[in-house]
Amino acid sequence: AAAKLRMIDAPVSGGVTGAAAGTLTFMVGGTPENLEGARAVLSAMGKNIVHCGDAGAGGVAKLCNNLSLAISMVGTCEAMNLGVQLG
Repeated sequence: AAAKLRMIDAPVSGGVTGAAAGTLTFMVGGTPENLEGARAVLSAMGKNIVHCGDAGAGGVAKLCNNLSLAISMVGTCEAMNLGVQLG
């Protein structure tokens, strides 16, 4: 017989500090029904649970978040380098 498995993808934001404090943010991909089935477990570890869409959408949201942060970090590095170069 076929197994009746349910799944979500739920990458997190908040790091070690958020994990220790139980304040992680989950970016969830999957059906609304599967999210509701996992909500109690996610709520035990985090404060913010954001449904991003179908399966895979949580990973896409996390990727976009990381890309945005990386671009910001590169800009900050360039500004610091310019400041050093100009004295």
